[in-house]
Formats: sequence, structure tokens, C-alpha cells
Amino acid sequence: MTKTIMIVDDEPSIRTSLEGVLEDEGYKAIAASSGEEALKIMEEEVPDLVFLDIWMPGIDGIETLKRMRELYPGLQVIMISGHGTIETAVSATKLGAFDFIEKPLSLEKTLLTVKNAFNYRRLKDENIILRQQAKGQYKLTGKGPAIRQLQETIERVAPTQATVLITGENGTGKELVARAIHHLSPRNTRPLVEVNCAAIPEDLIESELFGHERGAFTGANERRRGRFDMANNGTLFLDEIGDMSLKTQAKILRILEEQRFERVGGTKTFQVDVRIIAATNKDLKQEIEEGWFREDLYYRLNVIPLQVPPLRERTEDIPSLVEDFLEEFARESSIAKKSVADDVISVLQRQPWPGNVRELKNFIERLVILVSDEVIELQHLPASFLESYDPVTAINVLDQANFKEAKIQFEKEYLRKKLAEYNWNISKTAGAIGIERSHLHRKLKAYGIEQKKERG
Repeated sequence: MTKTIMIVDDEPSIRTSLEGVLEDEGYKAIAASSGEEALKIMEEEVPDLVFLDIWMPGIDGIETLKRMRELYPGLQVIMISGHGTIETAVSATKLGAFDFIEKPLSLEKTLLTVKNAFNYRRLKDENIILRQQAKGQYKLTGKGPAIRQLQETIERVAPTQATVLITGENGTGKELVARAIHHLSPRNTRPLVEVNCAAIPEDLIESELFGHERGAFTGANERRRGRFDMANNGTLFLDEIGDMSLKTQAKILRILEEQRFERVGGTKTFQVDVRIIAATNKDLKQEIEEGWFREDLYYRLNVIPLQVPPLRERTEDIPSLVEDFLEEFARESSIAKKSVADDVISVLQRQPWPGNVRELKNFIERLVILVSDEVIELQHLPASFLESYDPVTAINVLDQANFKEAKIQFEKEYLRKKLAEYNWNISKTAGAIGIERSHLHRKLKAYGIEQKKERG
């Protein structure tokens, strides 16, 4: 995509010469003769880089820089001056200027500074992406058939430009799926802009999505860019789209079809290139029947449908999820990494988890904070979790890879239960189950079963 560079200088010769040099290098150049004119132009088009003269009539370069940085914090600005001072350069740098070059402008230095500015921006964006990856923000955890199929579909869909509709219950990870799609797409160096349609009041949702002009409504004291504008050349994630009003749905349908929109209170049409990913926990077909959702919008969004399964349908992934959460909490806090006993995992796999993965994560975080021991055991679980728990019948012996592993798993849980029955008295337990005391000791050592203190 061609990058846009703005030249703000009151000298026509500087503007003309810089425009020619930059356009010869393949950039799009736009010019302004004053700070006021530059700010007005930027209300319609925000450039990728600005050359800004310090000494100009009207508002000077320092004041213009200040206003630009307030309105567009990520904007890169290179200050230029024929009689600058160290104090001026320091002031500009403190306000966020990328660099400071003196007139007369050297062609070589000017182009090198432009290259450095764009390289810096690219590295900054890559660093953000890497930090997000390090935090596992795109990682879908699990090896079960349901999650594997979802991962495979994401890998096929992500490189395309197709609109995606993600459905699933609250807490299943729909936002994570959207991030994974964006991360694996060609747009991953551009913004992923997220909008929670349910969290924005109906009278503000259009302004949030499309932006507004100054004076468009009470409180609109200045022009504002909308989320579609911010997501240009990137991805827009419309979460909880089923909560959007019919009026806003009509405008969303239009922008999906034409990739154009007007700000609230404005008449100018803006062209954008945005990939849409939508998500909802509602049954949109039922919403259509009840008159709450547009059928034409549903079919426009539902090009690629993705269903995120609830946690109760992929309980085989709970051990991996718990391990991920334990590592995340240890990494992000000063608490040492804890572990969870196998019988606790068995109990967790038998819970309904109406809040799905989000509920499980919150539950594990609570245990990590409140349990002082290094290992989270059955006694640390709420009583309601243990009401119907039987350690022998809870074993997933049929899930084991082979007969040997199933037998080992059964023996471990069986011995734990019998030891608990006899208050961890080795002799009584050995006599009750009909094996030698020394043999029981060897079993306990082999399985890593340690004597536990009596609960109470």
C-alpha cells in the first residue's frame, strides 16, 4: 500500500521540491502551507508521516505538533527548520517528534530519515505482535477433535478475505478465534479493531462505528474517527452483533457491500478496505424469525460460519487449559507456579461450566491465589464440586491409550481411596485389600502417592 507523507511549510519552494522527491520515491505527497491547514486536511485523511516546519505564520510548528500528537498519538512527525536551536529540538522531541532536520534539506538525509521513520514504525508494530504472541493471545488450547477441527478451519479461512461469523456460548473463546484469524491473515501488520456492540448505548453505536462531525449531536465538540476508519486495511471484530439495532444493521449491511460510509452528521463518503469478523452468542436465525435481526445481513456475515464448542463438549481439553492458566498466572504474578492433582482434574472434567473457558480460568485463578500449598488437592475444592465425586468411578480408564495405562490409573485412584478410608494406615490398608505391606509401599512409591494429613 502506498504510504502518504504530508509536508507542512509556508515556503512554496520547500513544499514543491519535497513533493517531487517523495513522489519520485513512490510515496503519495500532500502539502499544507500552515498548521491550521494541515490539521484541517488531517480531519479527512491522516498521513503516515509528516514533515513539519517550526517557524510558520499562525500557529507555529511546536503548537501544531502538540495538537497533532493529541489527536493522533501514533503519528510520526519530522520537524524541519532553517534556524532551529537545541532548545527547540529538545522541546519537539519531548512532544513526540521522531526526528529534527535542518534546512537546507539534504536529499540523502531526508530520504534516510523517512526510511528510518517507517522502519521504526514497522519494528514497533512487530514488537506489539510478538508481545501479544508471547502472552498467548492467539493460542487456541486443546487437542481434542472439536478444537482440532476449529483450528484447521481457522488456518484455511485466515489467508482469505472472507467475512466470518463466529457463534458460541458466552466464555467459549469467540474473541480468541477472531484474534487467531487476524494473526494468520495477510492483514496481521494492520490493526485489529474490536467493538463490543452490546456494551455501547444504541444512541452512540453509529458514532462509535462511523465517527461523527463536530456538532452532529449534543456533546460532539470535535470531529472524531470511527472504528471502521481506524480498521482501514485491517480487521474489524464486531462482538455480540446480535445486540445491534435494526437501524445500525442496515448501515453495516451497506458498508459490507460497498466498503463506504459517512460520518454521523456528515455528507462526505469515505472508502475503506476492512475485513469483518462478527460474533454472537445468540441464535440469529431465531432472531430473524422474531424480527430482531436482518436476514440479508445474516447471509452477508455468514460467508464462513465458525461454531466454537462449549467446554462441556470438549472436557478432554481441560488438563491442557488448566496447565496454560497455571503458567500464565505464574508468569504474570509473583506467585510460584502451582500444580493440580490428577483427581482434581477428574472433578473439573465433570463440572457443567456454564461460563465455559472463561469460568474455568477464573476458577483456577481463584485457587492459585487462595491455596497456599504448592499442589491443589481435592480438599481445596468447594464442597459442591465433591458431592457426587467417587475417585474410583471418576477414573477415565476407557480414555487411556492402552490396557497398561488404564490399569495403572485405576490402581492409583483405588489405592488413594482405600488409604483415605483407613486414615493412611499402611498396615490396615494392606490387610483390607489383601496385599503385603511391603508390596503396598512399593506401589505407593512407584505411583508417587504421598501420605496426606487427615482433612479437617
